[in-house]
Amino acid sequence: MANRHLLRSVAMQSLYEWDFRDKKGEKIDEIIGHNIAEFAPGIEDAAFIHYLVSGVLKRRGKIDKLIEKCAPEWPLEQVTIVDRNVLRLGIFELVFGNYEEVPPKVAINEAIELAKTYGGESSGRFVNGVLGTIYREMGEPMKNDEKKEEKENGTNDKDEK
Repeated sequence: MANRHLLRSVAMQSLYEWDFRDKKGEKIDEIIGHNIAEFAPGIEDAAFIHYLVSGVLKRRGKIDKLIEKCAPEWPLEQVTIVDRNVLRLGIFELVFGNYEEVPPKVAINEAIELAKTYGGESSGRFVNGVLGTIYREMGEPMKNDEKKEEKENGTNDKDEK
């Protein structure tokens, strides 16, 4: 399996290009194909990229409403294209994703890393704030799983010190 971080990066770049151009869904496969050839040549399975991009586009209305709700001081069209699409990707994985494949905290951390890599100086903090708000409003799913696992394994942070 290819590196999922790389695949998320290609998905974000494809969403960025789609958003920057003209937002026409029929061109998205062409955009994804070009970005795979450019940034991830040789990957054997692009299904994860297609899953992410199609999932974001299918639920974009709901996702954009969440962004507007959780960042009310930033109208969606004023959020930079990079931050907007990193948020869309992160929200898709956080809200609509499969927690067994990608736990909520992994989805948040991956989005923050994409924002730091491709966004501006404050992009990581902005994405963290929006996704953290959504995570808390969702009731912090899987938050206690880490503590439960530590108890089952007989380890905790104090043991490591």
